[in-house]
Amino acid sequence: MVETRSKTGRTPPRRTFGEGIVETPGRKRRSGSRKSETNTDRSSSPTSDAHTTGIDPVVEVGMSERRAAKKDMEKSMNGHANGHANGHANGKANGRIIDGWLEGGDPKVDMNPHFDFGGSWGVSAMMIGFPTLMWYMWIGATYYDGNFPSEPGMTYSEFGRHMVHLVYTGAYPHAKAWAIYWIFLIVQGFFYMTLPGVYATGKPLPHEGGNQLRYYCNGVYAFYLTIVLAIAAHFTGVFKLYTLMDEFGPLMSVAIISGFIVSFVAYASALYRGAQHRMTGYPVYDFFMGAELNPRMFGWLDFKMFFEIRLPWYILFLITLSAAARQYENNGYVSGEVGFLLMAHFLYANACCKGEEMIVVTWDMYYEKWGFMLIFWNLAGVPLSYCHCTIYLANHHPSVYAWPKWFLVFLYTSYLFAYYVWDTSQSQKAMFRARERGYQTERKSFPQLPWKEVKNPQKITTDTGDSILVDGWYKYARKIHYTCDVYFAFTWGLVTGFRSPFPWFYPAFFFAMIVHRAWRDVQRCREKYGEAWKEYERRTPYLFIPYVI
Repeated sequence: MVETRSKTGRTPPRRTFGEGIVETPGRKRRSGSRKSETNTDRSSSPTSDAHTTGIDPVVEVGMSERRAAKKDMEKSMNGHANGHANGHANGKANGRIIDGWLEGGDPKVDMNPHFDFGGSWGVSAMMIGFPTLMWYMWIGATYYDGNFPSEPGMTYSEFGRHMVHLVYTGAYPHAKAWAIYWIFLIVQGFFYMTLPGVYATGKPLPHEGGNQLRYYCNGVYAFYLTIVLAIAAHFTGVFKLYTLMDEFGPLMSVAIISGFIVSFVAYASALYRGAQHRMTGYPVYDFFMGAELNPRMFGWLDFKMFFEIRLPWYILFLITLSAAARQYENNGYVSGEVGFLLMAHFLYANACCKGEEMIVVTWDMYYEKWGFMLIFWNLAGVPLSYCHCTIYLANHHPSVYAWPKWFLVFLYTSYLFAYYVWDTSQSQKAMFRARERGYQTERKSFPQLPWKEVKNPQKITTDTGDSILVDGWYKYARKIHYTCDVYFAFTWGLVTGFRSPFPWFYPAFFFAMIVHRAWRDVQRCREKYGEAWKEYERRTPYLFIPYVI
């Protein structure tokens, strides 16, 4: 049943359970098996494989409703958090482990730990390697014309000191950089708390008795308001956009340091409040993966949602907008190559906002904890390493990297076609799942594209009661949205040419990650769906590219 707003502007009351937690829809009256996810592959795409579970729809909310909901959550937050945690700790475990939680046991303990990235030693290397690599690539892009830094006449120790000196003098985190970075974060937090939006419901949490968190989604308003304010600040002289490019080194250092600071605060706060979840007992590894599952401020601002959907992609787009502003300031025009990246990064950031309500059921929201991995990567790693395509174009005259006009036309048109396939394929899957659960919510976020839904789709019913979509784009390739993601990354590097390796960091990194992810997803689906998945593979034999692979 679809929940709608009444004439007074209020939605029908729901029973709340603390920090935005709501009772699982139909939980007490449900019979038979509950429909769960199908094609549960995980993607780094903003809207990949995102869908809303349960029968709880996304609903439009007004200012009065947001205030009332916020008060309700704040009143019940403390009592629920303490009482529910103690109840689980004193309960009797029955031996079934669900996502690392021993049913009836203590949700703070991971009873089935799986150590990714090489365990404590591996994540330690990553926490040192991430910022080191970022500074190294910045040095090469800034001081070595986009090439690998090299000083043949220096010893290793002299070269190391030279590199440190370049970072100290060119990327020192001065007060101006701290102000720019944190004012942006605070303003985005203010937008999250005040702008109009929609509610969405996450997946049922086993350790919370199957209850679901409510997420507030207003990224569309925040993104467009950010663009308007940024352009207004530039043309009025309050803040020239190309300042982001001029202060890139210091801003990157601030982002790196902020990633560590926020990670330590998040970890210490979770331990102090007793909010740990699924801990392995290895402090370094737990710090990297995170201690708390669903951290929220005021029971309202969900940190994982806020950090992942808005901060990295908004910053990435603004950096590219900064490069365009500086190029126009210097040359009186914006090159086709910079325009291409501006279009690409706008579409990507916009997609995060456009499908924000669908992301609440993805793996990152449901399972990943808020630790160094998510915090650092969203505050620093994604926006300030994926942008090296922009950095290269900004640091060189258009004559250095200019492609023929016919090739630029090909890049633009092929990218837009890939975006169309990427957007509509995921929309088809999300709407298929929504209809399977008896509801569908239409949002008019830009862009609305034809064939975003398949009417009366072909499907395969599995033994678990799920259905696998075998229609639309998914009758041609099982991971066609991954193919589009890879093409996006490839073109971000290609538009810069081949003179510098750093714009190719993201395409190379993403390709390796997505191939591994696709392999893992296929193995999991074969195990979960058995003969039904084999039938899907027979009917749709191609994984990435129709009639090719």
